[in-house]
Amino acid sequence: MSNLQLDHSAHEATSQKYPLCFLANDIDVPMNIGSFFRIADALGVEKIYLTGNSLVPPNQKIKKTSRSTEKYVPYAYEKDALSVVGNLRQSGYTIISLEITSNSIDIEDFSVSKEEKICLILGSENQGICESLLKVSDAAVHIPMLGVNSSMNVAAACSIATYEITRKFEYAWQTEN
Repeated sequence: MSNLQLDHSAHEATSQKYPLCFLANDIDVPMNIGSFFRIADALGVEKIYLTGNSLVPPNQKIKKTSRSTEKYVPYAYEKDALSVVGNLRQSGYTIISLEITSNSIDIEDFSVSKEEKICLILGSENQGICESLLKVSDAAVHIPMLGVNSSMNVAAACSIATYEITRKFEYAWQTEN
């Protein structure tokens, strides 16, 4: 039995989306924005909100990193991140910051209910999530770090957190029915 690598033509896209959006605040590295689009497309994230000083499409570096998924993943830009959070909260979203804080919980211990909608806040590479966004968050989650460094690239962390959250949605949907 051989194990052959499949090419892109073997992929069958679906329209499945999770009640999960990203709020990316002050992300000024185009490759990170492009990665958010690629992660959102791959893992069924419904929308990306770009806020603050975040870069926005069209941008050649975003397009290259996203592999053009910015054409397919809905997104919006608004300067004021707190305004976006307020609107999402009014629409029933739970606001979760992906940040190591004095009260953050291990992403493994974070639970999701089948009716829940989640906004995952992502902060800048250098500063992380600003204090004003942490204050309006319902919770903060972190990825345990085992090495010398206390953080990882925001796009890598986003990928891990998104995978964990979507797995938790699947589990909630299967067990709560």
